[in-house]
Amino acid sequence: MTSRPPENAPRLFGDDFARRPEDAYRALRAAGPVAWAEIDLGVHALVVTSHRAAVALLNDTHTYSKDSRHWTALNNGHVPPHSPVLALMAFRPSLLYADGERHHRLRTAMDHCLARIDLHGLRQTTLTHATRLIARIAPIGEADLMTNFADTLPLLVFADLLGCPEDFASRMVTACQGMINAGPTAGQAAADLAHCLAELIQVKKRAPGADVTSWMLAHPHRLTDEEILHQLVVLVGAGTIPTAAWIASGLRLLLTDDAYAGSLTGGTVTVRRAMEQVLWTHSPMANFSVHYARHPAELHGVPIPPGVPILISHAATGTDPALAGLGYHNRSHLAWSAGPHRCPADSHAGVIAQHAIEAVLDQLWDLELTAPDAPFRPGPFHQCPAAMPTRFRPRPADPLDTAKPGGTPT
Repeated sequence: MTSRPPENAPRLFGDDFARRPEDAYRALRAAGPVAWAEIDLGVHALVVTSHRAAVALLNDTHTYSKDSRHWTALNNGHVPPHSPVLALMAFRPSLLYADGERHHRLRTAMDHCLARIDLHGLRQTTLTHATRLIARIAPIGEADLMTNFADTLPLLVFADLLGCPEDFASRMVTACQGMINAGPTAGQAAADLAHCLAELIQVKKRAPGADVTSWMLAHPHRLTDEEILHQLVVLVGAGTIPTAAWIASGLRLLLTDDAYAGSLTGGTVTVRRAMEQVLWTHSPMANFSVHYARHPAELHGVPIPPGVPILISHAATGTDPALAGLGYHNRSHLAWSAGPHRCPADSHAGVIAQHAIEAVLDQLWDLELTAPDAPFRPGPFHQCPAAMPTRFRPRPADPLDTAKPGGTPT
């Protein structure tokens, strides 16, 4: 592999990639366990498609850093300032971009706050919001389950977890959906989210509650307001968008794969099996876990220049031919990443996704996807159906379904 990207590097963005991402991963594998890809127009990165190589990198904190201030092309002005990849790759003072002792301090605070969330209460909150969303579409008989359900549900749940007052919750949902759409207003939506969370921090300083924001403010590590803000941005972004993708891909698998046909009444076991399969075959985070070599290095025989972003392809490592026959019940996939930056909220995401999927299957009758082959959303980071148009047997509206949700889980 050369130290410069080739002119014909596979593209991990655009309509072609959204329709057939496996073509790009096949081309990357042919070039080696680590290969160049174009992640936005004129923006290149190295992408790891080998499961073994990815595990080695994710656990080698001496060679590789998460701090994107190492990114040479960005520092030299070679990345367009409005490139959409900067929303998730530009440095922020959060645990996502931290190394060593600073990462340990921020991660410990995050872990302690997440551990205080009662998973039974989280289940009840998820079911309450899911039932209300389903009640809006059930009498109609058709809906886009991506827009009308999967995109919205995790946002409502996380608004509760953060202790958002009702007006803040609606603002957060609007901002996050603007970011998800990845259109020309995505930058403004990201700014709106940060502004909303900054206001929330001030509200919780005056009136703390049993919520993640208040717990973060009171944590003995004494995080600054700026650190808390960016911790919350990471929590909302990493907790909602991939969870929405997991819900959508799980539903799509259950409704279209012959292996699950006729077994939807199998309940939780069937749903959990489909959810685990999705983590292997359609990882919600397609390409992420960005690292930078601190010095010239080598990864499984491939030279790695310093200052170049290296993405782990969670999608490609899950379908690595070297893992053939391992089985979907095995949990050595990298959908949650690995090493010190492994996702801290996998249990919480699992609760939300499982009960969201079960609510749809329980409360919407005779479900049928009308466009089962809809492409994924364009872009390198998330692997998520762009739309899920669905038909089902209408059912009468139940006024109890639209009751206001209960309190925040603590």
